[in-house]
Formats: sequence, C-alpha cells, structure tokens
Amino acid sequence: MVEVHIDSIRVSLMSQLRVVILKDAKSGRYLPIFIGPFEAEAIAVKLQKVDVERPLTHDLLKSVIIELGGRVRHIVVNDLRNDTFFARIVVEQDGRTQEIDSRPSDAIALAVRLDVPIYVEESVMDRAAIFPDEDVDTEEAEAAEKSETDDSLDVFKDFVESLDLDDLESDEDE
Repeated sequence: MVEVHIDSIRVSLMSQLRVVILKDAKSGRYLPIFIGPFEAEAIAVKLQKVDVERPLTHDLLKSVIIELGGRVRHIVVNDLRNDTFFARIVVEQDGRTQEIDSRPSDAIALAVRLDVPIYVEESVMDRAAIFPDEDVDTEEAEAAEKSETDDSLDVFKDFVESLDLDDLESDEDE
C-alpha cells in the first residue's frame, strides 16, 4: 500500500464533478479521483477547519463508530473497476478488524475527520496515477503563457491603433 495525502480538490470544467487529487510524497505520483460536490464540500470543510452548526453526515459516521467502541485505523482505495474507484474503511472493534466497503470520497471525508492515514493499493496507483509533466521547463511554460496572453491582446491592440483619435480632439474644441 502507498500512503498518500490530499494535495487539492479541484473543479472539473467539463462537469459539476470535483476531483480530489491524492499525492504520493515518495514518488511524486498523483491520483485524481472524481467525486461529487457534496463530498468535496465535506472534505474541504474539514481541511479548512470551518465550523458547522450541526454535524454533517461524515461527522455522524465518526460519532457512531466511536460510540460503538470502534477505531478507524486507516482507509484504503483498494480497487479500480470500469473507471470506478473502490475503498475500504478499516475499523478495529473488540479486538477484531473489519473492512467496510465505501466510496473513496466518503472514506476520505471520514479519514480527514479522524486524522487517520489514507492509503492506495499499489496496483491502483500503477493503473491510474499520473506524474506531473517533467518535460516542460518552468521558463518555457511562463514564456508560452506570456506569448499566449500577448497574442490574445493583439486583436485589441490592432483595434485601438485603428481608431481615429483626431476626431476626438476636434469634438473637444467645439
């Protein structure tokens, strides 16, 4: 298993879905997992230390596990089938270890509330993780961005240069 941490939560420009980005600090790999907006909000609320008046669903789950004498050891994203990720919540109770099936988004929301490790099976990382593009030099990227910005402003520059400002001066004289 590979231990990961939450790198960020991003909004997909193509849909209403959010993407939680998990990062393996040792290898630098990123694992993007699409999640719903409510689960993203549940994770973000806790990470940003926002106080809520009433417990959210994941706060309730945390309380139930604790009240029943359980202790969450960790969560693990354990499988990827048909483009769907699967997770397990590993709970100890009365000397027994139980693994509870979960959506990754719910397991992650619980993990941040309990401050427990998040793991991903190596086979899942091998199939779905990505490395940042190492071929792009930072200076080249900045130059490309500046050039793109300059090109997009050329239209406005051409328009301004085509204006006949002499007419404005004669209107002011009147």
